[in-house]
Amino acid sequence: MIRSLRWKGAAFTVPFQIGFVFLYVLPIGYAVHQSLFREQQSGLGLGGSIERFAGLDNYSRGLSDPSFMGSVLRVVGFACVQIPLMLVVSLVLALLLDAATSRVAGRFRVLLLVPYMIPGVVAALVWINLYSPDVGPLTPWGKVLGFDWNFFAPSMVWPAIGNLLTWHGIGYNMVILYAALQGVPRELFEAARLDGASERRIAFSIKLPYVRGALVLTCMLSIIQMLQIFNEPELFRNITPQTVSDSFTPIMVIYNQAFNAGDYHYAAALSVLLALILGVASFLFYRLTSREVD
Repeated sequence: MIRSLRWKGAAFTVPFQIGFVFLYVLPIGYAVHQSLFREQQSGLGLGGSIERFAGLDNYSRGLSDPSFMGSVLRVVGFACVQIPLMLVVSLVLALLLDAATSRVAGRFRVLLLVPYMIPGVVAALVWINLYSPDVGPLTPWGKVLGFDWNFFAPSMVWPAIGNLLTWHGIGYNMVILYAALQGVPRELFEAARLDGASERRIAFSIKLPYVRGALVLTCMLSIIQMLQIFNEPELFRNITPQTVSDSFTPIMVIYNQAFNAGDYHYAAALSVLLALILGVASFLFYRLTSREVD
């Protein structure tokens, strides 16, 4: 009977397993297979091209490619600034909602989650229009305040994209952190108040340790998302191609190699390399930040 119940329980996971195999395992396996070959022109280049086994040549080429590695370092440097800033703002909002009444928290929680409900491409288009010096309101407001800024200039394009990503991701991270705060035993707050602890001390000494796991989770998800950033810089490239190049981010390099240069094998190798970089970065971050809570 126990074995029968186990098989019945496992049967509920069959749709997920099928989707996982066809949408993740097979594409990854195909990408790895494609990355081991390269196109080579036959004869003097007048005939058709043939596939030849290249081994790890595409991977060594990717590791020595300055455009790909430069894009990775560029995004990593940007992530070191944008992700902590976004998580700090999300944490502050979650703490404020946790201190409010349930009715007020419910209303503001939905309001803060609205930006995340907007598709990323639509959000990017909205902010590009807001940044526009011709039709957007931010440039005139800046002149009133004494700022002569151009959001499409080389020195402002990363802050502009960072503001967009922060606005879009605050609500999602805030909900995760707020849910973790709701799991903190309320008796601890009452005991701390009886001992004379202020609300600030309660937040730093009781609430923050309890949401540490949620912070690690949101940071890992943000790291994975950041290294795969594509929509926002690609739309910015349509507005200011002299500032945002086709190798601005790793995904843009892969896209350019696959669909503009037509080198699908090299693009597959870069995709595998990016996946390995994401896996190593996530693993190292988890090992450095996770610990057992007594």
